[in-house]
Amino acid sequence: MSLLMSGVSDFFGLDIGTTAIRLVELKGTGTPRQLAKYAYIPVDPKLALSDSKADQDKLAQVIAQLVSQARLDTKNVAVGIPSSKVFTTVADVERLSNDELAKSIRLQADSLIPTPLAESKIDWALLGDSPSDKTKQEILLSSVPNNYVESRLDMLESIGLNVIAFEPDNLAMSRALVAPEAQGSQIFIDIGRKSTDLVVMLNGLPRLTRSIPTGTEAIIKSAMQNLNIDEKQAEQFVMKFGLSKEKLEGQIIQAVSGTVDILVGEIEKSIKFFLTRYNSEKVERMIVTGGASVIPEFPLYLANKFGIEIEIGNAWRNVSYSRDRQNELLSLSNQFSVAVGLAQRSA
Repeated sequence: MSLLMSGVSDFFGLDIGTTAIRLVELKGTGTPRQLAKYAYIPVDPKLALSDSKADQDKLAQVIAQLVSQARLDTKNVAVGIPSSKVFTTVADVERLSNDELAKSIRLQADSLIPTPLAESKIDWALLGDSPSDKTKQEILLSSVPNNYVESRLDMLESIGLNVIAFEPDNLAMSRALVAPEAQGSQIFIDIGRKSTDLVVMLNGLPRLTRSIPTGTEAIIKSAMQNLNIDEKQAEQFVMKFGLSKEKLEGQIIQAVSGTVDILVGEIEKSIKFFLTRYNSEKVERMIVTGGASVIPEFPLYLANKFGIEIEIGNAWRNVSYSRDRQNELLSLSNQFSVAVGLAQRSA
């Protein structure tokens, strides 16, 4: 089973998120492809994150309900894997034939991935020449524990779906948001409920991926604790006033700045790490989605911190749809980048 590649052209993308399940089906070939179906359903985070068999069965029924309501044309599905469950790294390898390279990578993988090779599913994609050793080439290597993939596979097969591929959420997200023919270095930031996905792309290919264990939940908890308010009110304040210094006399930004600065510090470390390997590059643009794009003033905060151009990501930028759906789709854009990116995988 592939983490990064597959040969089936008729499938839909399924994002099993912490707060909602989303799916997207596209038609046609090339870019842009035509939007056929999309759908989503809210889900209890406790259910989405639970490993218990009973909860997994309940989650399967929620997915089955969504698939039925969407009236999809296929049972084939490409499924996102939470980035926190995936280890991804870039490595230099010898220039070999495809068959020899596959053998060589399996031998090297044991020293590159954190889990034993026998307990992991691995996959890789060739990126191009190594920036540090011109005699070698670089690959993107991903691994995920067997038991996680197998439990997801069992759950989805139990409701009649045919899983053709698993892919890390952050790679799917960046595929949806990247401009066709993108050149130079860009960083993609997607703040979710529990964590933040980060991808740095160079000339349209991912060169660094991370899952940072800080999300909107941590920011809301900071507001709760420092303002002594309940969770519902804290969420309302964060999503209404965000990082504004003017609104509510700047109380919200004061309450959450410690947590926000931890997250921003991790983003800064990631950029520095990327520039250490690709030292002739400069990160030219930051594309934000998820909580990063909807917390008021957060994009501006990032722009001031890093001094680079900030763009609000559009999950539908590489998708064709009728003009009368534009407002409806753009209002959901910050939630759909993973599902769209999964649906856009190459056949």
